[in-house]
Amino acid sequence: MIEQRPFGATGHDSSRVIFGAAAMAGAPDHLSDRILATLTDYGVNHIDTAASYGESEVHLARWMPEHRDRFFLASKTGDRDGPGARASVERSLERLGVDHLDLIQLHNLVEEDEWHQAFSPGGAVEALFAARDQGLVRHVGVTGHGLRIAAMHRRSIDEAPFASVLLPYSHVLLQDEQYAADVEELLHACAERDIAVQTIKSVARRRWTDAPERRFSWYEPLPEGDALTRAVHFVLADDRLFLNTCSDARLLRATCEAAEAFESAPSDEQLAADREAHRMVPLFDGEALEVI
Repeated sequence: MIEQRPFGATGHDSSRVIFGAAAMAGAPDHLSDRILATLTDYGVNHIDTAASYGESEVHLARWMPEHRDRFFLASKTGDRDGPGARASVERSLERLGVDHLDLIQLHNLVEEDEWHQAFSPGGAVEALFAARDQGLVRHVGVTGHGLRIAAMHRRSIDEAPFASVLLPYSHVLLQDEQYAADVEELLHACAERDIAVQTIKSVARRRWTDAPERRFSWYEPLPEGDALTRAVHFVLADDRLFLNTCSDARLLRATCEAAEAFESAPSDEQLAADREAHRMVPLFDGEALEVI
């Protein structure tokens, strides 16, 4: 079974691997059943979805009557105004068929104008904490992409008592010295305040360089094998971190297997060799490649 650790100050002991339910955006029912079996096999007890992940919430609703108590259930809203954020929460509850979420997250809060709108009077932040106080959600978090997000999260946690943050984290991205420094500052602040830190894009290889007929992720992930295992172990070597799985569900079992087998961090030499052998390239550059 995958190790569990306290998810910040939420009171939940979360599996170090969190199921990224973007993998269910267009999943047929039979794949949904196989995913649930994999999560059960490895003891994954935390699901991260979003209102914008296609039919993900609808698929997850099939699990809820029997399995709601097994999972810490998180969703996200991209709305920045208060009424929109409130409506998004209510819509997610209806689609999921549940009476509360364990975590609602402001999705990809990185742009300056959106940040100010969300934090303004009557904005999304106010509405989500009101939903918390009314029992519709238990905790509020914030997520984001790109190389600016660690510094932006640092601002966000100074402004509101968020329970969690989510951001890109991999041995490829941390070759950028400024991003690595921003991430470390954020991690230190989160540790001091008992805020949970979730990572995404940890098994990313690069952006697609060709046009396959069918993609299961907007980026090309590492294939199943030793490099993917080492990418997983790189994240889990820092016990402050949780790893969200890739939206390519074909890698779910391999990712869970790697996490279950985790013992120690890979060496810098191994990771450098993986970057070279797989021609791994950062997904973000702070400029033209900052957005997905």
